[in-house]
Amino acid sequence: QVQLVESGGGLVQAGGSLRLSCAASGRTFSSYALGWFRQPPGKEREFVATINRSGGSTYYAASVKGRFTISRDNAKNTVYLQMNSLKPEDTAVYYCAANYYGGIIVDQGKYDYWGQGTQVTVSS
Repeated sequence: QVQLVESGGGLVQAGGSLRLSCAASGRTFSSYALGWFRQPPGKEREFVATINRSGGSTYYAASVKGRFTISRDNAKNTVYLQMNSLKPEDTAVYYCAANYYGGIIVDQGKYDYWGQGTQVTVSS
């Protein structure tokens, strides 16, 4: 069982930066791949980024590649999403999720555990 708690969301102007954190409970954090997803207002939840167990492999949605960076600290049971050059279209509730398979997975249906989400609002 893994519990995930996101933090770091807020209101930022376009062009600004935010860093989201997702703290996980449990002693098997390093056994899970982790992903970030987001749900814009009135839209379906979508994939943002994922990182494998070791942190050695990452994958990004085309819309955020080059602007967002996913990383993890297995000693702190935490995954991060550094978001730079934010745009109004990045406004969404951001969720982290854990996947016991451990690999690079973009299908949100294959994630086993989810956090409650944190709101990110980018003003123009």
